[in-house]
Amino acid sequence: MLLDSLNDEQRAAVLHNQGPALVIAGAGSGKTRTVVHRIAYLLAEQGVYPQEILAVTFTNKAAGELKERVERLIGPPGRELWVSTFHSACLRILRQYGELIGLGPGFAIYDDSDQLELLREVIEQVQGLGEANPRVLRAIIDRAKSNLWSPEELARAGGEAGGRVAGMPAELVSEVYRRYQLRLRQANAADFNDLLGHTVALFEQFPEVLDKVQQRAVFIHVDEYQDTNAVQYRLTRQLANKYLNLMVVGDPDQSIYAFRGADVRNILDFQHDYQGAAVYRLEANYRSVGAVLKVANALISHNQERLEKTLRPVKGVGAGVKTYRAADHRDEADFVARQIERLTAEQALSPEAFAVLYRTNAQSRVLEEALRRLGIPAKIVGGVGFYERREVKDILSYARAALNPADDIAWKRILNRPRRGIGKTSEEHLAAWAARRSVRFVDALRATDEVLKGTPAVKKINEFLQLMDDLSEAAEALPAAQFLSLVLDASGYLLSLKAERSFEAQARIENLEELISAVTEWQDEGGGPIGEFLDEAALLASLDDRAVKAVNHELPAEAVTLMTIHNAKGLEFKVVFLVGLEEGLMPHRSSTGSLAEIEEERRLMYVGVTRAQEELFLVHCEQRMIFGRTEFARPSRFLEEIPRALLCEVDLLGREVDLRSLNKYSRPVWTPPTVAASTPEQGPLTFRGGEKVTHPKFGAGTVVGVSGEGGRAEVTVVFQGVGVRRLLVKYANLSPA
Repeated sequence: MLLDSLNDEQRAAVLHNQGPALVIAGAGSGKTRTVVHRIAYLLAEQGVYPQEILAVTFTNKAAGELKERVERLIGPPGRELWVSTFHSACLRILRQYGELIGLGPGFAIYDDSDQLELLREVIEQVQGLGEANPRVLRAIIDRAKSNLWSPEELARAGGEAGGRVAGMPAELVSEVYRRYQLRLRQANAADFNDLLGHTVALFEQFPEVLDKVQQRAVFIHVDEYQDTNAVQYRLTRQLANKYLNLMVVGDPDQSIYAFRGADVRNILDFQHDYQGAAVYRLEANYRSVGAVLKVANALISHNQERLEKTLRPVKGVGAGVKTYRAADHRDEADFVARQIERLTAEQALSPEAFAVLYRTNAQSRVLEEALRRLGIPAKIVGGVGFYERREVKDILSYARAALNPADDIAWKRILNRPRRGIGKTSEEHLAAWAARRSVRFVDALRATDEVLKGTPAVKKINEFLQLMDDLSEAAEALPAAQFLSLVLDASGYLLSLKAERSFEAQARIENLEELISAVTEWQDEGGGPIGEFLDEAALLASLDDRAVKAVNHELPAEAVTLMTIHNAKGLEFKVVFLVGLEEGLMPHRSSTGSLAEIEEERRLMYVGVTRAQEELFLVHCEQRMIFGRTEFARPSRFLEEIPRALLCEVDLLGREVDLRSLNKYSRPVWTPPTVAASTPEQGPLTFRGGEKVTHPKFGAGTVVGVSGEGGRAEVTVVFQGVGVRRLLVKYANLSPA
């Protein structure tokens, strides 16, 4: 009776009793149901005690849901299960045994702000780092801890990369890491990543502690195993080593968090790590119609690093997957808004049935505006309204301060953004001086020689004032878009973000690119000086606030969801729009340097596709505005990998386009460039991307990019053991592998 609701694939995994097992759970295949029933089966039918079961998930919400579902199935015994995240499990262990490795009773856990504050103090003590960004150093240290690297190992890794880490000398970064850890120890504290690393160290140094914990984890379940990093992998190995009753559940085709340290090899190599492991494939999909799954299967089949599976629909075929070629990003947003309006009327769908997914947060701006024009409620998930984003507010605050010396809020906001070596104490002295005299904050800045006499900040503030004087003149003379471009360059703001070389910094750069594009569009439509744009932005920001509040449930949930594909993982919607499917966005321009990066981008699109339950729209532009410049946009290579027979092209109103009837006035269908070469033996060769080739010097490789024509034709090839090389075809002497 317990197993009656399961399909054959799920039942086979649930009945697995002893030894390691890998459950390859495709999107929408009921993996949580399988894990819940397996735990319930062990308890109810196999006589396993609740105190012998450990289940690890990646979020507290998922852990709570899993435990509740087991309780509903078997009652009170489910309450005694150990279900938690990796971090919660490790904290529980360290609270009990942490003193063995030097953690005192009641040790503190430092959050993000605590980490940054401590790093600022450490940076001041390390000579040669100058104005190093503590956020960059925190990201480096977090990644090192995820890989279980000591400060010395971080230095060695930097040495192998040319002696620098994120543009800083590796030995200095290593010294910051060493001092940071020392300060944590002195404060009887640990940061979030230490919880895992310290537990690994505890188990290695005190096997008797590991043995005690293993008695509480005879049967182990790890969810989303494809998202584990090096330290989580090590912990799992340590805990499972005694009884080997480890069941991991996941889908390598949905591994999309490499930027957080996740390693897809953990799940791909599971059968190698655990010889004789049973493998169960959950391929019956309960979420999406057949038409969507055909596209998903065709797309992901181009990845080499995967475990074979094919999703099968439980639902019917459904509506065909539709594509739309927008003239530009405004046409793209207009199409999305019109289709939502049409489907809402035709099918009586409510707004929450729709999701618009994109690669970068910056793409949300024009979509928000298009939906607003048609009166369609929308909410942004995992982000804030465009004009409320920190970097956007920072740059607009430069404009506000340049135009208005009395705007104390703007002046204080930009004083040390980017970091100029003007500390919080200096700012407080200046603010107090201004308050005592009832003058503006800028007046205190201009009196800095008196207020902060003899301090290092005096020179920095005077340089800042000169910058602002120059910007004040420019604000009167330059058009709005050119003025903001000047702010980005002259302030050093853009340069500081580029120096971070982090995922977060890249997202901020893209938002600033979108800001320049927004101002350029506004300017082209008759907008005036920067002051007028500030008024426009303030009005838009006040509307954006409503979207932000929707995320916090202060508005009704009935709203169209706007989110990045990364944030959409685990969710599902009746109708999904995947927008911005162009080279440079999908795959992203920062993720095409290796075959592994391209495969992760393809997995990301696969995740987006499999969010759709009933209808899916794939949208790309023929041109897109980037940093205020309109540039030609090539459709994503991933679109070209989907057989045309699986797609239906539609017009702005959602009507099917008969490609055979297109006349000379219709926009042409883009086809990827082909590059021809020839060899004496094989004759002409044609490259479109994806071909296996051999080079006389570099050996075997895969073509991942094609550009140029004739004598300028180039191919980008990923060679095994060598990396990425761009080669002129006429000189490359490539041959089929």
